[in-house]
Amino acid sequence: MRKSAVDFRSHADTWLAAWQARDLDAIMACYADDVDFTASTVTRRWGRPDGRLHGRAELRRHFQLGLELAPDLTFTEEALFSSPSGYALLYRRENGNRVLDVVELDEHRLAARVRAFYQNAQD
Repeated sequence: MRKSAVDFRSHADTWLAAWQARDLDAIMACYADDVDFTASTVTRRWGRPDGRLHGRAELRRHFQLGLELAPDLTFTEEALFSSPSGYALLYRRENGNRVLDVVELDEHRLAARVRAFYQNAQD
């Protein structure tokens, strides 16, 4: 199944709306069961030097804690970039921190591999 810029835009819009609604189930619906997720927040929150989480269960715990740590959480999109296998979403958090999420989608158009890059340290 060929992925397109429309698929990437749709996925990013769904993901952003789920975060804006603080709807953890809707957020998790954007991810593959076996998602491979890497972020510096994983290192700080869970003490994992490689910053990696595997699977929806670990990612759900990570995002639940993130929602608890940031009761006023908002994401404001700055740019969306596409590639043959996915997209990169640049956005600004409510605290001013800029984040770049690089997302590879699987054949079901779910996020299978995600790398999050933060401009400044983020808890």
